[in-house]
Amino acid sequence: MAEVSKSNLYTNDAGILSQQDACVVIVKTEWNAAIVNALEAGARKVLDAHQVSSVTTITVPGAVEIPFGIKAYWESAKYWNSRPSAFIALGCVIQGGTPHFEYVCRSVTDGVGQLNLHLPVPTIFGVLTVLNEQQAFDRLGGSHGHKGEEAGLTALKMIALQKSLRTTGHP
Repeated sequence: MAEVSKSNLYTNDAGILSQQDACVVIVKTEWNAAIVNALEAGARKVLDAHQVSSVTTITVPGAVEIPFGIKAYWESAKYWNSRPSAFIALGCVIQGGTPHFEYVCRSVTDGVGQLNLHLPVPTIFGVLTVLNEQQAFDRLGGSHGHKGEEAGLTALKMIALQKSLRTTGHP
């Protein structure tokens, strides 16, 4: 089982000082709103602490729609002066009594993976796929860490990595 104590995510800043010029777009679902809103609050807490100047949230109906929401936002942003530096996908899929859980989890996972291969900016996977609601709440600050905060930190680290590759050619 993944525990926050097994990760350097919180201790290694990977060159992150502040990201004042960064633009992060959070795409979240309407399903399991209390959990997803807590994930968003955690991500925003981290982004605010690192002085990210632009954080936008858009909401889609469910987890399957997250990749479309991200791609549609990216496509519309090509006409703007500023494009996103990273996307954060937030949702919570809780297993029920049918195979629907597996289909939804596979769809959102594959979709976010494809976005990471095709968009020139990172898409961070902050979608909880859990067996029950208690497991979701355990990932909002317990021994499993706060997955919203982790998504925010991961976005910052990937933005920093991308900037370092653009300027020096290596991290």
